[in-house]
Amino acid sequence: MYQETSYLIGFTTNSNLFNDMYINTKSPISSLRTVPYGDKRLVIMGGSEHKTGEKEDLSNCYINLENRAKKLFLDANILYRWNTEDCISLDKIPYIGEFSNLMPNVYVATGFKKWGMTTSNVSANIITDMIMDRENPYSDTFKSTRFHPIENGTEFVNMLKQTTSSLVLDKFKIPEDTLSSINCDEGKIVELDGTKLGIYRDKDGKYFALKPICSHLRL
Repeated sequence: MYQETSYLIGFTTNSNLFNDMYINTKSPISSLRTVPYGDKRLVIMGGSEHKTGEKEDLSNCYINLENRAKKLFLDANILYRWNTEDCISLDKIPYIGEFSNLMPNVYVATGFKKWGMTTSNVSANIITDMIMDRENPYSDTFKSTRFHPIENGTEFVNMLKQTTSSLVLDKFKIPEDTLSSINCDEGKIVELDGTKLGIYRDKDGKYFALKPICSHLRL
């Protein structure tokens, strides 16, 4: 999985408000909802997401939200600003079920991709059925030990591009024919002396590599 940071602002307005929740489908994505706030309602707007760790001017993330808010509500009075981080799997489907094939009776529910209010309920039902030894029609879809995230090649390349703290290229002597088989702006998993490496070659031909293996479970 990777972490994604998103930002929220809370503001009041004298406009007539709604009790529903809304999200748009085009970029930049924003969400809107309201909550009770004294004798008024507080509008919560979220958006400006980016992968955690990217070099971002955080002030711009809030400013972008505030500008969007003031286009919808000219008198928007910004009172609160905060951000949150979410776990997202490479195939964008949450991991729900057994934590590991090596650890029976330990369960996990994660990678909700910001849909925690709904996916937490799905998780509770799937894991309850697993504990009670009942079949659940959705357990295979969310199977936490499926572990085939690299099938999402586009997201894998993005991860390799944006990962800097785990670079291991200088620690291995990778054969030239292995490197030359990777096209520019392409990422691949290769095995070298029994070690799996994720290698990315950028548009300028520069190589980056990391270990695409969980350091805890060794999977």
